[in-house]
Amino acid sequence: MEDIKRIAEKTKKTLQGAGAQKAQFTVTEKEKHEFNVDGGEFSLFRTLFDRSLSITAYKDNKKGSAFINQFDDSSINSAVMDCIKSAESGIPDEAYDIAPRQEAETFRDGAYEPDMDLFFQRTRELMKDITERHPKIIMEQMIVSHDKVHSVYQNTNGTEFESFTGAYSVSLMFSAHEGETTTSFFGSGVYTDSLDRPFIELGSLEKDLSDTEAQLTTIPMEGKFEGVIVLTPGSLGGFLGSAVSNFVSDGVILEKTSIWLDKLEKQVADSRITISLCPGDSRIVCGEKYTYDGFRSQDYDLIKDGVLKSFMLSLYVSNKSGFAPAKNSSFSVIIEGGDTSYEDMIKNIKKGLIVGRFSGGQPGVNGDFSGVAKNSFLIEDGKVKGAVSETMINGNLAELLNNLVAISRETTADGTTVLPYMAFDKVVISGK
Repeated sequence: MEDIKRIAEKTKKTLQGAGAQKAQFTVTEKEKHEFNVDGGEFSLFRTLFDRSLSITAYKDNKKGSAFINQFDDSSINSAVMDCIKSAESGIPDEAYDIAPRQEAETFRDGAYEPDMDLFFQRTRELMKDITERHPKIIMEQMIVSHDKVHSVYQNTNGTEFESFTGAYSVSLMFSAHEGETTTSFFGSGVYTDSLDRPFIELGSLEKDLSDTEAQLTTIPMEGKFEGVIVLTPGSLGGFLGSAVSNFVSDGVILEKTSIWLDKLEKQVADSRITISLCPGDSRIVCGEKYTYDGFRSQDYDLIKDGVLKSFMLSLYVSNKSGFAPAKNSSFSVIIEGGDTSYEDMIKNIKKGLIVGRFSGGQPGVNGDFSGVAKNSFLIEDGKVKGAVSETMINGNLAELLNNLVAISRETTADGTTVLPYMAFDKVVISGK
């Protein structure tokens, strides 16, 4: 492994010597140990090494950037000169800036050095568990890896953050088969820094495998009705991502197309909804330590008791818009469990749909969405009647957040988010 702090100092001196008035850069080295499983058999084991130097520099309020994967002096010099030239040919904008000086910090998080023997055992155990517990599942691809990352961030205001992180990831792509009948593909995964438990017990792996097997037998869903959708933790994450993109992200605030542009400190959701971005939470594995702009990451509430508390803005858009920048640049979303069990949530629904996955285009500017509900199950009179296919749902994201029925007591933590099941009313559900 290179002495990347030396590379960072070299980069800083070269930038200052080349005329950069402000600059920030990150030097990163990664080591990945990866197992691939195809068709139930180990098909690949490899160790990959990666290095990168990402530079952003400002000159006369103009921005330039460069990215390289070589650390020799010649490559660094060339990258810096390319970055400066890019800035000199750019368009000036006084909103460009870097974070002010902050105290230097070193972060160590996760399992920096892998236990390869136990890691291999857990992977074999997962293959065996899937075969024995879910015999109808065909594993299209399984990728398990350990990622070891050492990075140094510096800026010309004197900030330096150094981090050492390591974690294991499991990524599965599978379908169910029985005779001539097959299901669509479904993906599931977890991120963990511990090998204390079997992989199949983590996140929603077990339930996702079971639900996919249940999709082999579907019941017809006729007609159209307005009812309740229950979003699983996995599909809830997708809906939240769309809401963030539509209502609180850089682009929609800069372009002033967000329907929440004037909603800070106002009610935008049911008062039971609190959505937090918490990379520092113990359930988030190797969470973000500093932002893209060089600020020390802090946990914060995006929505608190239904009230919009913040936009998710970079420093640049913050300077352009006058709104405060986000306290972190992660998507480490946490919604704590509610006061209703998942079982009771289902019992209280007259007619609706459990949505395991949503396939649709980008929602409209106003939040309107429409698409196919995948891996989904019909609910009638408080009971799950069976899996359905060819079912459409449409509604509006902003209205959805105000039509909350219940939040489950149970949550799923997959290492990147902590999410419950959430039920929402007044969604149009359409069959054939």
